[in-house]
Order: sequence, then C-alpha cells, then structure tokens
Amino acid sequence: MGDSGDLKLIDDSGKRLDGRKLDELRPIKIEANVLRRADGSAYLEWGGNKILAAVYGPREAHPRHLQDPTKAIVQCRYNMAAFSVMDRKRPGPDRRSVEISKILSEALAYVVFTEQFPRTSIDVFIEVLQADAGTRCSGLTAASVALADAGIPMKDLIVSCAFGKVGGKVVLDLYKEEDNLGEADVPIAVVPRTEEIVLLQMDGHLTVEELNHGLTMTMDACKYIYGLQRDALKNRYSTGMDNEENPKEASK
Repeated sequence: MGDSGDLKLIDDSGKRLDGRKLDELRPIKIEANVLRRADGSAYLEWGGNKILAAVYGPREAHPRHLQDPTKAIVQCRYNMAAFSVMDRKRPGPDRRSVEISKILSEALAYVVFTEQFPRTSIDVFIEVLQADAGTRCSGLTAASVALADAGIPMKDLIVSCAFGKVGGKVVLDLYKEEDNLGEADVPIAVVPRTEEIVLLQMDGHLTVEELNHGLTMTMDACKYIYGLQRDALKNRYSTGMDNEENPKEASK
C-alpha cells in the first residue's frame, strides 16, 4: 500500500480510474482443458491478469519422505514469469512466490478429498503470464478449475477475489494502481455454497464496518465468479461430447 499523493483514484461521481463502479469486477474469462499433457488445466484472464494453471496427479510423492500414509499432499507452485510485469522480474522463486505457494496449497488442500489418495502428491502449477494486481486470487480461481478438470474429487470449487480501500472508499477487485496506491488490500478465498472462508489476508487498515462491508461485497462477487467456473467446466465437457459425436470434426 502506498500514498496516492495528488492522483485521484475515485472521481466525484464515484467512478474509478478505469471507469468501474466501487463494487464492479474487471472482465473475467475462464477456459478449462487448455493443455493436452496435463491431467487438468485452465486458462484465466481477469482484467490485465493472464494465468495458466496445470494439475498433475494424484501420483507417487517424491521424494519419499514427503509421503503421508493417510492422505495425499497438495503441492502448489505459484510463479510469475519474468516478462509478466513491466520491470522484468528476476526468474525463479523468491520469498513472495514461496509464501503465496504455501497459502494456496493450504487453501486447495481444504477442498480436495486427500484421504482418498494416500502416499501421493497432487501437483498444481500456477504460471502468471501477465500481472495486473490480484494474481494470487486469479491463480487460485484458475487452479480450482484445473483440479476439477483433472477429475480430482473435491468438496466444491474455490473462488478467490480481493477488496480494498481506495480514496477512503471500500472497493472490489483492485487493479495495479489501486493496489499500489490504495490504503488496504484484502484477498480472500471462499467455498461459495457454504460461504466458508479458506484464505484471508490483509495489508493496510480497515474499520470493522469497512471489513464487514468488503466481505459481503466480495462474497457476492465470488458467487458470480463461481458461475463462470462452472460454465467453463460445462463447456469443456460439452465440447468433448460434440467431438465424440463428430469424429471428423475432432480429427481436424
């Protein structure tokens, strides 16, 4: 969080710099089954974010000391490509990527029926191809679709979104300038049907009233994104059925 200085992030009519209302999401597009060699995959565009998620497994966990005889482990690797930001990022994992990988692994493990696959690993790779704030939320949302695409048994999909405080106002789904210059940023992840919160972080300061307002607003947004996730999976399977019925089309 930074100081916005003379830059007015919200105008007198209540519109943000990108033209959105305070409670409006950036455009979101989700596609499932985009990688042939992965067990499950998804591609997501969310505002300026472009995310690729791939799932492999369940497969034998290596090295063997990682194996849990009672359940599978969910290993998530979040990575920002060197070209994903304006100032070229140094390739390879850094402290931020390691921390985000850990919290995303824990969130995904909450919804996966890991006890069905003892001694195995479910490996989730999240690659940020282009970043525009909210990459952990975008990555987790894409990874959840990739897990479902892989046929991994789950309680439900996970949806993640962020809210924050900009110009003294609580806003939904911060973009880069708001994330850098706003007063608070709160990424959350939920199980939409039960409204369980499986991830919540906060950078900045909010009153209790602002926090509750933001959580309510973001929960509603997550339920909308949940519909997009389900549509992506339905489209994936309806396309597969169409190809089976039309082998000539499938072979093109």
